[in-house]
Amino acid sequence: MNNTVEMNSNLIEENDTNEKKLKKKSKYKSKLSKIKEQRQLYLLLLPAFILTIVFKYIPMYGILIGFKDYNPLYGITGSEWVGFKHFMKFLTSPNFIDIFMNTLKLSIFSLIISFPIPIIIAIMLNMVRSKTNKKNIQLILYAPNFISVVVVVGMLFILFSPTGPINQLVTIFTGKPIMFMSDPRYFRTIYILSGIWQGAGWSSIIYVAALANVSPELVDAAMIDGANIFQRIRHIDIPTLKPLMVISFILAAGGIMSIGFEKAYLMQTSMNIPASEIIATYVYKQGLQAGDYGYSTAIGLFNTVINVILLLTVNKIVKYINEGEGL
Repeated sequence: MNNTVEMNSNLIEENDTNEKKLKKKSKYKSKLSKIKEQRQLYLLLLPAFILTIVFKYIPMYGILIGFKDYNPLYGITGSEWVGFKHFMKFLTSPNFIDIFMNTLKLSIFSLIISFPIPIIIAIMLNMVRSKTNKKNIQLILYAPNFISVVVVVGMLFILFSPTGPINQLVTIFTGKPIMFMSDPRYFRTIYILSGIWQGAGWSSIIYVAALANVSPELVDAAMIDGANIFQRIRHIDIPTLKPLMVISFILAAGGIMSIGFEKAYLMQTSMNIPASEIIATYVYKQGLQAGDYGYSTAIGLFNTVINVILLLTVNKIVKYINEGEGL
């Protein structure tokens, strides 16, 4: 009896393993068949995949520099391993609090102030019924995005110079010019407002495209029911844009510490450094100007880790608030 029971149990186990193997083979075959059916799409995806691997994943090997006393003569593998020495040096440096808070303030203020502007622009453009007027307005709003950051900063220095047009108006009312570009108090305001002028119109494209898919019949039905413009925005436009708004906000919050280096560095003067020195400019100065590659790599890695933590945290919070919808 015992032998027959053991034999039956062994047969059952063999059948289970065979069934699992068959299921795995069938899944594998179905995946292969799907890949064969969609091979043209995979071929289109292949160049982007290769570029991502080459320029995003392979350079990750370089983060080892942050844990070594890097010497270009010895290379990454030959340089001395120092562990978290560079990280501790940055965290205990007297400039850490100022640089970290400058980066955080500039990023958070930029996010809070500039995030709703493209949404408002898209809703306003959606209300314009004349196609000709709509295209002309879009052309004016999108054009600043194609101006180089160097040119934009040059324009700012001309506009806000002591003899520039802005200060000429200020002088009429106050009797003396204001040093906008050298005073730390005005750096963040000028940085954020000029960024909105340059990028808000271009950022609104995705929202304009989403609103273009709203059924005209739905809008007409709302108007027949007596809904005013604000009610239509609240009950039609905002629900349509909500998924895009959630994804855009999560991604923007996840990159909150990765504020642009070029503009901050170009706007930086010896007088406004207390407000303009951020992590990106500090990394540039320590790495390329001072030649301390290990220290600058450690700072950049620290910045990336903070971004990843913020991305995961904001995504969880949004999922909790937004009924499970997030990235």
